[in-house]
Amino acid sequence: MPRIRLSENFRAVFYAPFYATLALGHFASEGVEVDLVASPSPGAATAGLLDGSLDVSWGGPMRVMKARNEADGPPVVAFCEVVRRDPFYLVARPGVDRFGLGDLPHLRFASVSEVPTPWLCLQHDLREIGIDPASLTRIPDRTMPANLAALANGSLDVAQMFEPFAARAERERVGHVVHAASARGETSYTTFLATRASIERNRDAFAAMTRAVGHTQAWLASHGAADLAGVVGGFYPDVDSADLVAAFTRYRQARLWAADTTVSRVGFDRLAQSLRSGGFIAEIPTYEDCVVNLI
Repeated sequence: MPRIRLSENFRAVFYAPFYATLALGHFASEGVEVDLVASPSPGAATAGLLDGSLDVSWGGPMRVMKARNEADGPPVVAFCEVVRRDPFYLVARPGVDRFGLGDLPHLRFASVSEVPTPWLCLQHDLREIGIDPASLTRIPDRTMPANLAALANGSLDVAQMFEPFAARAERERVGHVVHAASARGETSYTTFLATRASIERNRDAFAAMTRAVGHTQAWLASHGAADLAGVVGGFYPDVDSADLVAAFTRYRQARLWAADTTVSRVGFDRLAQSLRSGGFIAEIPTYEDCVVNLI
């Protein structure tokens, strides 16, 4: 049985299908032994992929697109899509009841600081409705827990955050979801990432891992949020169980997770346009140069 070293990007609720694939035994049933390796920070796995200490990681195809825009960018590619829509929300403090994206320039707003993609996607959505992102009074450098606290004390009107912070805000009645970024449509958010050399070395194992994720996708289609929480709850010991179920319920309703493993061309293009309009990349690379669909 081949043994694969898989880097965990960071521990996030929207990555639940990866943990479910482990917990349900789908990797093992496809004949692959997977060692999960924690990453010190989002995106830090690239060094391990390059030096061979890691075989594969999960993360955003945005990292592949960024690499293609660099003269000596790492030869990484994406395969096996798991998160197909943007998992972030805009959460407003109590009293902000009527909300549209066009209201953001008039509100005290904090974007996510931990990772770049949520703001890059949101700024593109704002541009599409005629709003200059630079016109916002935006706090860009606080953590999601700090922004949740600011909603609670009334010093902030709207914060960008993912689950379980949105569920916690509603449970504690310090905020409520006013906008779901998933509404922007397919946006390739999370796949497996590997170097081309690792793809060649591990092609059969990676194809097996892709099939394993496909089994999880089928399982998700026939099981509810509480079932998923029961399977992966042990990966989230610090998340309130009610918040976890609420988070999974909302993500299922948003059709956040891909129903198949093929990397969406529509989602790839939508992400690429967002990255370019935000100045993260200068040129949109081709799908064929960034993606390998193994099955």
